Amino acid sequence: MEAVDTLTKYGQSYQSKVVASLISDVKFLEQVTEITKPAFFESQANQWIIEEVQRYFDEYRTVPTMEVFKIKVGVVDDKALKQTVIEQLKNVYLQIGSEDLPYVKKEYLTFAKNQKVKDALLKSVDLLKAGNYDKIIDTMMAASKVGVENDLGMDYIDNFESIMEDVKRFSVSTGWDVIDELTDGGLGPGELGVVMAPSGIGKSWFLSKIACSAVQQGMNVLHYTLELSESYVGQRYTTILTGIQTSEHKERKDEIIRKIKNTPGRVRIKYYPPQIASAKTLSAHIEKLRASGFNPNLIIIDYADLLKSGNSNRDGLYAELGGIYEELRGLSGEQQIPIWTATQTNRAAIDHEIIGADSVGDSYKKVQTADFIMSVSRKTKDKLSNTGRIHIVKNRFGPDGMTFPAKIDTFHGIMDIFAANSADGVIATKDSKNGENLEKKLLHKKYVENMG
Repeated sequence: MEAVDTLTKYGQSYQSKVVASLISDVKFLEQVTEITKPAFFESQANQWIIEEVQRYFDEYRTVPTMEVFKIKVGVVDDKALKQTVIEQLKNVYLQIGSEDLPYVKKEYLTFAKNQKVKDALLKSVDLLKAGNYDKIIDTMMAASKVGVENDLGMDYIDNFESIMEDVKRFSVSTGWDVIDELTDGGLGPGELGVVMAPSGIGKSWFLSKIACSAVQQGMNVLHYTLELSESYVGQRYTTILTGIQTSEHKERKDEIIRKIKNTPGRVRIKYYPPQIASAKTLSAHIEKLRASGFNPNLIIIDYADLLKSGNSNRDGLYAELGGIYEELRGLSGEQQIPIWTATQTNRAAIDHEIIGADSVGDSYKKVQTADFIMSVSRKTKDKLSNTGRIHIVKNRFGPDGMTFPAKIDTFHGIMDIFAANSADGVIATKDSKNGENLEKKLLHKKYVENMG
């Protein structure tokens, strides 16, 4: 029992047995080499051995033999170190047959995390003095996420049948049939969707509409707002979910309460001031929410351009904004939650009938990073008739380049996208298909008249 107690303290005895495990089990070495640092080990001799083991493994994909160690020790100039290494190698080789090794391997992840956190704490002292709080968060999060790589990848041939069976994407519907068809059901975990439009066109309303659709499906939505207050965003949710415009919320309070209480999903709205929060900030907040029992199925960020990059070394606005979108897509993958956000176009786009990829503001990296982008364009005559155009700028899941007529009535929270389209980006004016209601037919007619 005394030996086990000693081992649990991860002292010299435990560390020597780790070294023994690494030089005797190439599979174990392969699993842990990425998270193993020589600095984890107290003795200089163990540090030297670990460094040589990793260097040899990187080159030959196996562990060095005793003969290899003899050659490498022979060229060590420091006589004191050489003698210490020789003695430690003898000790380590005696440990190879130890019955403690399975326990050592099982406990290794905890040991590595402890050492990584200890190192992070030491580094954080200097970062704290420098006031680099974001770097502290980054350092501590990296330390806490140390893990052992047990997955060596999928053998395609051996797993071919299971691949054919496992083809379903667990996507979150947007609420618009035509968009869901184009995206194979909406966005899934690890995917980033973007609503692109000039200022004042209704980007935030479209994001809230997507969120409300998820809520009505019984999902949990996490909405980050970096521009509007939490209560203001909440009012928009109320308008979309009930169809009651904001000016009537107070006088129709009882009606609203009845409708909202029947909503199956939940929404958490969190405000951050512009240029304060990064993707790392959001990740930490999501983990806190999970710990509290709130597990989001969809994340809305209104809007990404107002975040700050987690990488302080990015040079210039182009690189910074591009980096933000890369970090958000990474966040979606890390948390396994689809993310929808919005972005501004350049100034020229306000006069465009159809807004394409060339109108994205500040950084084209946004287009390259996102999985799905749709633009919203509305000229003055469109606003007067509560209409607009939705253009599919990018679609990683299928075709793009289509343009759809839309009804956009922000007073009553109505954002409807209709399926009439053409591949060349020109609004289709064909009569509504059999079964479409009169409202859609009238909208198409009005739209054509306004376009005239």
